[in-house]
Amino acid sequence: MTQRAAWWIAGRGWLRRRPRWQWGVLLALLVLAGLDHAFPPPVPGRDAPNALLIVARDGTPLRAFPDRDHVWRHPVALADVSPLYLEALERYEDRWFRWHPGVNPLALTRAAWQWLRHGRIVSGGSTLTMQVARIIEPTPRTLLGKGRQILRALQLELHYSKDEILALYVNYAPMGGVLEGVEAASRAYLGKPAKRLSHADAALLTVLPQMPSRLRPDRQPARARVARDKVVHRMAGVWPDSDIRDALQEPIIAQTARDPLLAPLLAERLRKDARGRQRIDTTIDAQTQQTVELLLTSRLAALPPRVSMAALVVDNATLEVRAYAGSADFGDTDRFAFVDMVRASRSPGSTLKPFLYGLALDEGLIHSESLLADVPQSFGGYQPGNFQQSFHGAVSVSEALSKSLNVPAVEVLDRLEPGRFVAALRRGGLKLDFPKGEAPNLSVILGGAGTTLEQLVGAYTAFAREGVSGKPRYRTDEPLVEQRMLSPGAAFIIRDVLESGGPVGRAVEQGPGIRRGIAWKTGTSFGFRDAWSIGVSDRYTVGVWIGRPDGTPNPGFFGANIAAPLLVDIFSAVDGQPATTRTPPPSVHQEKICWPLGTRFQPEEEALCHRQAIAWVLNDTAPPTFPDRLRSGEMRYAYEVDAVSGLRVTAACSTRPRRQVEAVHWPTALDPWLSSDLRAKAQPPAWDAGCQKQAEPDAGLSIVGLSSGEVIKRPRPDQAPVIRLELRGQRGQVYWLINGRLVAHRPATQPLIQTLTETGRVDITAMDEQGRYDRISVSVR
Repeated sequence: MTQRAAWWIAGRGWLRRRPRWQWGVLLALLVLAGLDHAFPPPVPGRDAPNALLIVARDGTPLRAFPDRDHVWRHPVALADVSPLYLEALERYEDRWFRWHPGVNPLALTRAAWQWLRHGRIVSGGSTLTMQVARIIEPTPRTLLGKGRQILRALQLELHYSKDEILALYVNYAPMGGVLEGVEAASRAYLGKPAKRLSHADAALLTVLPQMPSRLRPDRQPARARVARDKVVHRMAGVWPDSDIRDALQEPIIAQTARDPLLAPLLAERLRKDARGRQRIDTTIDAQTQQTVELLLTSRLAALPPRVSMAALVVDNATLEVRAYAGSADFGDTDRFAFVDMVRASRSPGSTLKPFLYGLALDEGLIHSESLLADVPQSFGGYQPGNFQQSFHGAVSVSEALSKSLNVPAVEVLDRLEPGRFVAALRRGGLKLDFPKGEAPNLSVILGGAGTTLEQLVGAYTAFAREGVSGKPRYRTDEPLVEQRMLSPGAAFIIRDVLESGGPVGRAVEQGPGIRRGIAWKTGTSFGFRDAWSIGVSDRYTVGVWIGRPDGTPNPGFFGANIAAPLLVDIFSAVDGQPATTRTPPPSVHQEKICWPLGTRFQPEEEALCHRQAIAWVLNDTAPPTFPDRLRSGEMRYAYEVDAVSGLRVTAACSTRPRRQVEAVHWPTALDPWLSSDLRAKAQPPAWDAGCQKQAEPDAGLSIVGLSSGEVIKRPRPDQAPVIRLELRGQRGQVYWLINGRLVAHRPATQPLIQTLTETGRVDITAMDEQGRYDRISVSVR
């Protein structure tokens, strides 16, 4: 016989010797186990409809979304409920809660005896577990309903711990109207979280579920007080006598229950990704959020119809969002209240310029005071203009960024290349949107793409985080997502320029540590459709957008006059920390540089340094000025002068001793904007008397054929006028420019014949190799 067969025979013998009652017990247990498996107790969140609560970082409700029965519920853990409430609840409702198996036979017997004696229900005899069973699965108030409630209570005790059952009661007990749970009632009636309940508050919310409608403190304060005092008296021996006396004297003062409504569009956004959760903890600071919303609301009266606003406040240290306002007023449908402009893709205007100059610094193309030309220029047919319709001539990178000049920015982007710029932004976390099939071009730096306020603010945090940008975080459990946008040195330099305009004399006087405030940049899209202002302090990065969500123009409203004041007000209200003193990173230091070459000042070449400036230099690199777009060759050139008189000569016209002088050209496009002293430094001396045939006529250059201010009319609407211009006072080569665009480079004796294809103002410039020029302005109609 095998061992397995022996075990089988022994087992049969043991089963035959068992008494019948044991078989009955075993069968009953199997039946109960089967019923428990077939009919599990309802679980809120699985079998019951869900409500969702969105809360701030301190637990303050931002917005509550009711369940399918329109019930408002604020989930809370037992650890976040006042111990006073838990003491009163167990003492008043079920003092044997921790000991019974879900049903208290003595309480049920007492309740049945009272019912038989008085003919009505005097006490229910329900334990807290039985009340939870009735809450999650309502039953009729009959003997059959009570029996079912008892079975469910036993089942709950089998599946859950005492604390889990108590947590179900704390979160689902009826509290009057559409409120359920102690947290919802505490915040709705008392304006405080359940963790801060007083003795009187705890007693009131303990008794409220017995008759939620009749004891509502906001409607029936007298009844509520009587019921509350009954609970307070019951706590004698548990609470100190002094606390009981104070609780009995405390009046019932309850506010009218209102739905919370802070950061409503963020709450709506998070609700769509709730995935069955009952509570979402956000990073929002309730006080900061309320302040920002009030600031937006206070400006509504000054805005035209259908204009909305959006604002975002991000903590630089953690990338957590402290305030989120997606629209100007959530209750104003005329202003597109439900359109979340934090997430809407819009033209960023000039807000990308800081990243352009920062990336150019990292590429070694510029330093903070590199020479740029703010003059009419054409870049492959693209002719940008400035917002103020004026030009400044020679400007530095710092001045171009501080004044948000367009032409210098396009010049730098042309050197960096639009595709590389857009790719670098994408690597840094800032993705730009382009129309389908469109490739990046020079217009991208002036708003020729789309992005969101959310992405812009996340990118701007790089200026406070040593060049590392990040994705704004809305939930406390959201991972930290960071990308390298700029080097620490480039981020420091650009932030300094945005805060103070660059180093120049002030930085030298104050030394390496410089006092800081807010670094900010504005932007306005084409047609005044979008007004932006983004600012960075040590603590926060704040972004503001103002415009019409439908994309229609809003004339006269631009970043500097409408968005920037709101940005400053937000910083003043939410950032009370004083500015700190920051020291440049090791890769950044100051150097004296020279214009027009753009390189470091060299004492032995002082004659070539027409203007000096103090610049921030990155990685010990002081790159030269960009090559001349109009004049080929090097900026440096040489000529000969008489060794005695210093007048200009050549070997062909003078046999006296000569010496060679090294000189430097300014960029050709800048010559008309140079001051008289700079032009004198740039031009060679007069010709010697014996070399007059080498010289140009004294009268200088003069354009003939048209005069400045003349109006040219088209012969027909579809026919462009043709002009013929000649030049007097020069025999050599000359450059002809129309609106800053080079159209011809030819001998001065050849006339310019040109078709004027565009209407409006036309600036025509003729310039020789020495920088002398003449210009006329005409109008084409």
